Amino acid sequence: MTEEMTREHVEAFCPRFHHAVELIGRRWSGAILRAMLSGSTRFSEIAATVPGLSDRLLSERLKELEGEEVVIRTVHPETPVRIEYQLTDKGRALAPVIDSISVWAEEWLPEPDEAEMPMAGRA
Repeated sequence: MTEEMTREHVEAFCPRFHHAVELIGRRWSGAILRAMLSGSTRFSEIAATVPGLSDRLLSERLKELEGEEVVIRTVHPETPVRIEYQLTDKGRALAPVIDSISVWAEEWLPEPDEAEMPMAGRA
């Protein structure tokens, strides 16, 4: 791609791109999606996979992702009731995006210090 073509793509505002970045870039959403792509389906599994994510915020983000049709919530009428969250086709299609961000982060971002790591229960 030439520099001129790159500049055109970067300068042009695209509402769909903006919406996508806001969706996966919302605090904790990317981490939740990464956990779900790794196979976590139950609320407690997702919460355990993402240190520092509060239950309240996890619930809020899952509802938002469900509203965007990225996640589907299934209630299994058992005793006790079992609720699972699955990525839809739309959600699974984010796998290459999440993988690309992971590769970029490994290459370009420093290893976080212990002090920078999220603490359990903090939102």
